Amino acid sequence: MAKEIKNERAEAVVEAVSKTEQFFNENKKTLLYIIGGIIVACAAFFCWHKFIHQPKVEEAQGQMAFAEENFRNAADSTGYALALYGDGNVLGFEQIAKEYGNKAGKSLNFYAGVCEFYLKNYESAIKYLKAYNGKDEILAARALACIGDCYVNLEDYNTALGYFEKAVAEGDNAFAAEYLLDAGLVAEKLGQNEKALGYYQQIKEKYPMSMQAYDVDKYISRIEAK
Repeated sequence: MAKEIKNERAEAVVEAVSKTEQFFNENKKTLLYIIGGIIVACAAFFCWHKFIHQPKVEEAQGQMAFAEENFRNAADSTGYALALYGDGNVLGFEQIAKEYGNKAGKSLNFYAGVCEFYLKNYESAIKYLKAYNGKDEILAARALACIGDCYVNLEDYNTALGYFEKAVAEGDNAFAAEYLLDAGLVAEKLGQNEKALGYYQQIKEKYPMSMQAYDVDKYISRIEAK
């Protein structure tokens, strides 16, 4: 019985090999075309990545370095305009975005959005900042808070509050107390005093060493006196 089973298995293997060989012989030309096409596609991708894409990425990053330096040195609207628009010799974030797109890195939209904010172009700032999708927790929270600031300036306080809350929820970092204070002030503006009080108390309890905690008692007292 065992011998018969072994023979059946051997016959099945032989039959499978025979069918595979038959299929290959019948479709040899088609298979060779497919394999050749895959090899050509891989070679083309390698050449594109090495000789076109990668040099463009390096070029974009080089341009970003100059724009970021202008951003770090910006002290007023003139400085932020230089970082955003460039000066004819060095590209700004706006032109880098147009010429290189995502090759310039994820931080491009963040920097461009902050520049637009300081130039009081709030709608444009929101567009850039919403496009930022970097993984850096601090920058992600900062981008959300900056969107909140934009909506404050556009007098859309409900939307602004939502973004400050998102900035707080993004991560427990050194700037969380700042976002809580922003959320509290906007909540007060909306007449949501209990919610504002909650934000102020969080600052006092969770971030007692923050700059915002030094005078948060005056905000708490102001609400409690109402």
